[in-house]
Amino acid sequence: MIRVVVLGSGGSLPSVQRGTSSVAIKHAGEVYLFDCGEGTQRQMMRFGISYAKVKAIFVTHLHADHYLGIPGLVETLGLIGRNEPLEVYGPRGTKERLEEFVHSDILQAKDVDASFVYTGDGFTIKPFNTLHYATSLGFVFEENQKRKFDEKKAHSKGLKGKMFTEIQEKGKLKIGSKTVHLDDISKLAQGRKIAYTGDTMPCVETEKAAKCADLLIHDATFGRELKDEAELKRHSTVSEAARIAKKTGVKRLVLVHISNRYDDDKALEKEAREVFQESYVARDGNEFLV
Repeated sequence: MIRVVVLGSGGSLPSVQRGTSSVAIKHAGEVYLFDCGEGTQRQMMRFGISYAKVKAIFVTHLHADHYLGIPGLVETLGLIGRNEPLEVYGPRGTKERLEEFVHSDILQAKDVDASFVYTGDGFTIKPFNTLHYATSLGFVFEENQKRKFDEKKAHSKGLKGKMFTEIQEKGKLKIGSKTVHLDDISKLAQGRKIAYTGDTMPCVETEKAAKCADLLIHDATFGRELKDEAELKRHSTVSEAARIAKKTGVKRLVLVHISNRYDDDKALEKEAREVFQESYVARDGNEFLV
């Protein structure tokens, strides 16, 4: 199970209810942060995400509300004696910006583009281009394909015990007088997939990247009544995000970067669900299991 925790669900200005942008994905004991706004490490303490377990941070763009939490987090990791590098990946300018005011051997920052692939233990993280003021990226976390056996069919062919491991290694196995092929008793299944947009207008790149995701975490700064302002500021409305979720066949939509002008997020959620039923307006600390 992959644990996804919204650490900061608000827009550019933090409020009492919402912190600035950050989402944590916990996979196989490691933590991966997507954006790291001001106060993220305190949010991690509040919501049960260990900052000591952060393996890498993926920054969508260089607006301050998406990366200002990194210097404090690096300082804390140094104080607790961490020696393992903290990898930070972001669009052009990320390395230079962070190294201006973070002086630590722990920090390893790298500029990336849509051709980059981060390879983890059984998964990849790939950037995609988005439409915002700054050079901006979204990211897709996707597990590798997994082999799933049709146990009834496999047992009928005589497979048992260590034979399952052996046939995966060899591709086929002789049982008695017959040869059983791996593809006859199993198939490759897609791994779990999570797409995170950061700040963006609706765009084709997001539609391509998010296709059939288990979870889409999408900018939804404004309600539909402020569509013109959303377009001017290169953000998305709740309805626009919901339409992308519906079009791309995702299972669930989580709406983030909510402007602090909205006190009633139930109204925003209702707006989204008129288009896509499995829509959720995130609040800080909300957890989604994938």
